[in-house]
Amino acid sequence: MKLHTMYAHEGATKRRKIVGRGPGSGKGKTSGSGENGQKSRSGYSRKAGFEGGQLPLYRRLPKRGFTNAKFKKEYATINLNDLNKFEDGAVITPDLLKEMGLLKKQLSGVKVLGYGTLERKLTVKANKFSNRAFEEIEKLGGKAEVI
Repeated sequence: MKLHTMYAHEGATKRRKIVGRGPGSGKGKTSGSGENGQKSRSGYSRKAGFEGGQLPLYRRLPKRGFTNAKFKKEYATINLNDLNKFEDGAVITPDLLKEMGLLKKQLSGVKVLGYGTLERKLTVKANKFSNRAFEEIEKLGGKAEVI
């Protein structure tokens, strides 16, 4: 098989619809957009859920429940194996982590997760700890302090 002998199978390709051209195309004059109205204008786009002026479904249905999304706390996370970069006996604070580039943003605080293994005795000050991270730090003789 050579490139010049290859071809697309029957029905695999379709000619694109040409609009606004002559009497033979069947899509002349208004190009298939009808006569007047918003939909016939250029740049028209309908909002999702628009029902032609009728009150949309999402506004007709009763609103129920409660969401606390506005006040949700999101924590910047760091893993145990990232803390191995510090020397034994170091005191690790969120500001130090940010300074070293281990955190991009502090968000609502810092949470230490238990992924990986910790090999040093450290004093870690953070807003939250996972159970495994807390146990691993204490097991090596370090301190996990909630601030």
